[in-house]
Amino acid sequence: MAGSGHENGAVSIPPADNLAVFEVSKKPKKNKFALGCAMLASLTSMLLGYDIGVMSGAIIFIKKDLKISDVQIEILVGVLNLYCLVGSIVAGNIADWIGRRYTIVLANVIIFVGSLFMGFSVNYAFLMVGRFIAGIGVGFAIMGAVLYNAEISPASSRGFLTSFPEVCINVGILLGYVSNYAFSKLPTRIGWRLMLGAGATPSIFLVFAVLAMPESPRWLVMQGKLGEAKVVLEKTLDTKEEAQLRLSDIKEAAGIPQDSTGDVVVVQKQTNSNGVWRELLLHPTPTVKHILICTVGIHFFQQSSGVDAVVLYSPRIFEKAGITSSNEQLLTTVAVGICKTIFILVATFLLDKSGRRALLLISTGGMVVSLATLGFSLTIINHSEAKLTWAIALCITMVLSFVAFFAIGMGPIAGIYTSEIFPLKLRAQGISLGVAVNRVTSGIISMTFLSLYQAITIGGAFFLFAGIAAVGWLFFSICLPETRGKTLEETERLFGNLVGWREVDKKMKEDNTKGTTHGQEGSDG
Repeated sequence: MAGSGHENGAVSIPPADNLAVFEVSKKPKKNKFALGCAMLASLTSMLLGYDIGVMSGAIIFIKKDLKISDVQIEILVGVLNLYCLVGSIVAGNIADWIGRRYTIVLANVIIFVGSLFMGFSVNYAFLMVGRFIAGIGVGFAIMGAVLYNAEISPASSRGFLTSFPEVCINVGILLGYVSNYAFSKLPTRIGWRLMLGAGATPSIFLVFAVLAMPESPRWLVMQGKLGEAKVVLEKTLDTKEEAQLRLSDIKEAAGIPQDSTGDVVVVQKQTNSNGVWRELLLHPTPTVKHILICTVGIHFFQQSSGVDAVVLYSPRIFEKAGITSSNEQLLTTVAVGICKTIFILVATFLLDKSGRRALLLISTGGMVVSLATLGFSLTIINHSEAKLTWAIALCITMVLSFVAFFAIGMGPIAGIYTSEIFPLKLRAQGISLGVAVNRVTSGIISMTFLSLYQAITIGGAFFLFAGIAAVGWLFFSICLPETRGKTLEETERLFGNLVGWREVDKKMKEDNTKGTTHGQEGSDG
């Protein structure tokens, strides 16, 4: 797809396939402007991480203060993900209407209101209203940040920049854990309210920070604002030639003739988004169908492997492992947050070097081993009357191992991969669909974990998660092509044959090699 418009006539700009090879092989320096934009867009995702982390400890004190049951705790913790589903679906249309940047601004405003509601809650019902409002905002934040970062990033560093939302989520989780420990010293009725209400403060500053960012160049092209898009591309890419080539690719994907060179052009727009959803879900092409299967699969397996059970209920897991002091439980949970954050930072530097598939398979394999061993250690502890120090140490080690393996691959790659594979006109709705699957699965896990381990034992629950992760490893191995170093427009060419994509990938690599060789011969001549 990319580069098809440059094959006729004598054009000095190299085809997009050659550019992808050049970008990866030469390893250009990170573009500082694109880096700054990606960081600002991703900071809103930190508020989701903060909510996840802070709820893990806050529920200990909420349960004591409001006198609620475990079932009510499960609903309180998990329902935000279901509300996030609504937010992410709506955000897909909003992002195409008002732009990626203002979608992120709106997310911060909604989260600010939701955090205030939770902080000033006087009862369980009031707290649930705050969860609803915050959940809508989180859905907007996740979808907006992933979409913006994918569209602002050069192909050579897209994995690095698009992983920022996941990095910020992990930093937010760590801050939530630290907040739990800090505010746990206060009176119960005040401590948990401050834990939840503190999430409102960053939103105020983020609104103004995000307004300083440029709009996504791909959205600008969709609006016919070619002049503005070109300026943004020249700032975020390495050379003006690369920016011109990328603008041509985006124009082709958006259905704009290549001879349209004015700063503002008329673009045929859909009267509503029904046509996009119809093409995405009801009448998908083989390519779109393959993309949908990969999107739903990667987001389902990311959450159904039990990461939210570990992150949200880690104090309860450590209690079952034999750590009875709430102070020690919260401190051990902070260690989980530190480990998760360190390894997500490591992942950001590996994504564009090692590729998506290799990291994803290593990550998922390590998760399977960690979950199975955690299930074994908890089962041993559950059947022993004596305190087994080695089993407790093994349990803690496996929790740390699990979050480390998750953070180094499965965590960031789900969002990155989804943002890379959808065609331009389906991208916003496609990403929102992926977020929806992610949040629904997360909500189901977090709303049923306590009931699940009471039914099949806590060790049995983690054996179940290990089995699901193993099936996920097989799915990733068979169905997911590598997307490292390819432009968003040419990535689409890899899809259309669920298990035969390797032949297409091989042919693309051969074409790249031939193009590079011809380019060198031409320059020598």
